[in-house]
Amino acid sequence: MNDILARIAAVIESRKPAAGGDPASSYVAKLFSKGDDAILKKIGEEATETVMAAKDARVSGDASKLLYETADLWFHSMVLLAQFGLTPQQVVDELARREGVSGIDEKAARTE
Repeated sequence: MNDILARIAAVIESRKPAAGGDPASSYVAKLFSKGDDAILKKIGEEATETVMAAKDARVSGDASKLLYETADLWFHSMVLLAQFGLTPQQVVDELARREGVSGIDEKAARTE
């Protein structure tokens, strides 16, 4: 699973302006050129679409659109991570750190 995330992350990195990403020919480069707010707006849109797809799947029993929208949400989240110099592997590492820990206990242990 991590291989595909690493490959996508590498492509996202290659679309950064500093890496020569061209907003005229790359959707991701265009997002980067517009800055944090554009990326955050896109994540908000994708999150809403994911919620709506889940609601539709609950009624129809067809979760295919939920899968599609979740992929969009994950992708745009990866763009945001790259914007802040973070990687999918760091997210996986954080999930691994939390594995086996009660969500209630983990949240209580946070200092923020």
